[in-house]
Amino acid sequence: MHLKRWITGLVALPFLAGIIYLGGLLFTVFIGIVSIVALWEYYRIVFNPDQKSLITPITITGFTTAPLMIFAAHADRFHVILGLITINLMITAFAAIVLFKNNPSILQDVFKQALGIIYAPLLLTNIILIRNSQDGVTWIFFLFFLVFAADIGAFYAGSFFGRHKLCPAVSPGKTIEGAMGGILLTTIVGLGFQHFFLPGISILISLCLCICVGVIGPIGDLFESILKRVGNIKDSGSILPGHGGILDRIDAILFVLPVLYFFKEHLVS
Repeated sequence: MHLKRWITGLVALPFLAGIIYLGGLLFTVFIGIVSIVALWEYYRIVFNPDQKSLITPITITGFTTAPLMIFAAHADRFHVILGLITINLMITAFAAIVLFKNNPSILQDVFKQALGIIYAPLLLTNIILIRNSQDGVTWIFFLFFLVFAADIGAFYAGSFFGRHKLCPAVSPGKTIEGAMGGILLTTIVGLGFQHFFLPGISILISLCLCICVGVIGPIGDLFESILKRVGNIKDSGSILPGHGGILDRIDAILFVLPVLYFFKEHLVS
């Protein structure tokens, strides 16, 4: 398992770094594909407990909406993103009306699909907006450094000092000490990255951002854990050998993205 994780990481990281550096339409297409795969994994989790097919009028609408939202972000058309979300809701509502007679629980499917649209593609639009803005490449690497630091800090602090459970009903392995270790390492790594690569940011804003990431990232992790418990599965998928699915790798990133974008555009700029 560990060998698979290392091999996958050694292959994926240079590829991902190259895609981020090149940016443009190539990066947008890549994120569009990620959004579809993430949405597929989400649907697999929330619909499989009911033994339902993943290919229905409601899910197809979601799969169509997701990449369109990503490309709207690439064009910097936020009003189009809102329009796509509205159209998606209208289409799924119409489908619910048509299918209600044979499926009285269809409204639950509409809610699940709508949450998926917000959870995966909408949150991912932020990474397009960040990449296409000034110093976008640096900020995306800043994002990864912060999230990885939070994971590493939480893992080792929890392994050596973990005594008090953080949220045992959702994730029995996570501890309060681990969470604090994640916040601490995120702050140390974040301030170091800011000093060398983003010197224009004030230390106070950088400190606030690091703490926010250290807190919000684990919330994204725990939210995906809830989804997997509902679906009674261990991993969201198997597309990344040794790592599980796409959602297993980006669960924290999804929640951190809008926070990072807000800091960059409204507190730093």
